[in-house]
Amino acid sequence: MREHEQEFRNAGASLAAVGLGGRTYACAFREETGINFPLLIDHNREAYQAVELKKASLLHLLRRDNMAARKRAKAGGHRQHKLGKDPLQLGGTFVFGPGNVDHFVHISETFGDNSTPEQILKALADKTNASAKGR
Repeated sequence: MREHEQEFRNAGASLAAVGLGGRTYACAFREETGINFPLLIDHNREAYQAVELKKASLLHLLRRDNMAARKRAKAGGHRQHKLGKDPLQLGGTFVFGPGNVDHFVHISETFGDNSTPEQILKALADKTNASAKGR
């Protein structure tokens, strides 16, 4: 996401990330990844539960789609950072709008099942186009 931060901002988005770790872990993650947007701490998994994010099992490590995602990530120069509070917690990507509107929701089914920047940018463009039509 960091590599596409300016594109998201140009499309009118504000970014934030949510993590399970504590303050020390969040600071280390921010330093290692170089993200400039807010990194929020959800120590009690309240946000994760509210948006109904899933958890993986160790069997997910053997899934073909997970192996392919690991290979793509490694080829792209990505690496796993320290294991956090709950390494089996899966993530998600959301584009929320005013008035409690969900413009885009992607809930990960396994490790490496992430939305693409292109999907997010399309959702932002669709949101902007819908707003322009409503004027």
